[in-house]
Amino acid sequence: MNRKTLAAAFPFTVPVLMGYLAIGMAFGLMLQSAGYGVVWAFMMSLTIYAGSGQYLGVSLLATGAPLPQVAFLTLMINFRHLVYGLSMLEKFRGMGVRKLYMMFSLTDETYALLSSARPPEGVEEHDFYFCVALLDHCYWIAGSVIGSLAGAALGFDTTGVDFAMTALFLVIAVGQWKAAGSHLPALLGAAATLVSLLLVGAEDMLLPALGIIVLVLTLLRPRLDESRPAQQARSQEVTP
Repeated sequence: MNRKTLAAAFPFTVPVLMGYLAIGMAFGLMLQSAGYGVVWAFMMSLTIYAGSGQYLGVSLLATGAPLPQVAFLTLMINFRHLVYGLSMLEKFRGMGVRKLYMMFSLTDETYALLSSARPPEGVEEHDFYFCVALLDHCYWIAGSVIGSLAGAALGFDTTGVDFAMTALFLVIAVGQWKAAGSHLPALLGAAATLVSLLLVGAEDMLLPALGIIVLVLTLLRPRLDESRPAQQARSQEVTP
């Protein structure tokens, strides 16, 4: 990864930078208020790197939840990352050892960026993807550490700050909706989520919703692949 690659990747990650600093700080504040200092914030963000999972982790640490419960809840919340990794196998092919980090670093926001971002001319594709993922990870760590230090120095009421994660994802989702050539996958995802919610309730909806989405998108993949060239052509016509 060289300076040219870094300069090419950074503009794509600016929205995540703004969001991750905010929600990372919120996580650091919550963790500090639960009695866990900056070392915990740094290590959790470095090794776990799962926003919703880390937010849940604050509550689990505060209540002294048993390890099996922690493992199960973490799997349920972050199961979608398995789907993310599978969908990116072709894009990450040929990255060698870096592929392991790329799968680890696929947060919702990084996945959204890598799904649509294309490296500028003259920038190696795999280096570009790696740089995007690494920058996002650094933003999250920085936000967590800043929040923890601020919480220790100043003291904050953390009520409601956990909504920051939802707000960031909504902002990125709106941008993806506007940029997408086809809204069919998003509409299918919304419909599958609603069906799962009605069938099994809010507490158990995640896995059924993901299963339905994967199944439907797999069945419709030939149709989506056929429409992609036309979508890309229209995008190039609009782009100056």
